Amino acid sequence: MPGALHSELTMSGPEQSLLANALLGAGLPFEAQRHLDLAGMQYQRDDIAEQHLREARALAPDHAAVLIGLYRFYFYKGKLDQALEIAESCLAKAARDNGLDSDWRKVRRADAEFSTYAAVLPRFYLFTLKAYAYLRMRLGDLGEGHAAIEKLLELDPSDKVNAGVLLGVWQRIGQPDDD
Repeated sequence: MPGALHSELTMSGPEQSLLANALLGAGLPFEAQRHLDLAGMQYQRDDIAEQHLREARALAPDHAAVLIGLYRFYFYKGKLDQALEIAESCLAKAARDNGLDSDWRKVRRADAEFSTYAAVLPRFYLFTLKAYAYLRMRLGDLGEGHAAIEKLLELDPSDKVNAGVLLGVWQRIGQPDDD
């Protein structure tokens, strides 16, 4: 995925550290963390890395760090169907963690602190919905992708998560390139 399109699930630098400390690292069993680390070390060996990620998920099935590790693995390996499955798991987790309706279509701006970038859990929800929208579009479900983008812009009208970038991509689908 191009750089900014799923930044929360693939961010780096100080923001990643902030998110990791606030959301990802807490409560992760040592053995699950070990499997995540081993998966990273074996990234080029798909079968071994994936097995370590599955072991981590067996130990901490609903932990954000594990889900994001799986998402990144599947996404960067080009396994978009599996990445979508994990994005859907992340979206369900983010809805639960924020006390939101499990159907993203029913979530309203007033349901969580979507307007503040510093609100980690609502921001995780937004970025997860953005990843979901992107993957739906990449997999050819343009209507569902567009609906998720519209929901993102409703929840985040100042567009802190750059859903407008995805909307621009959606609007250009089928248009000739100007290059």
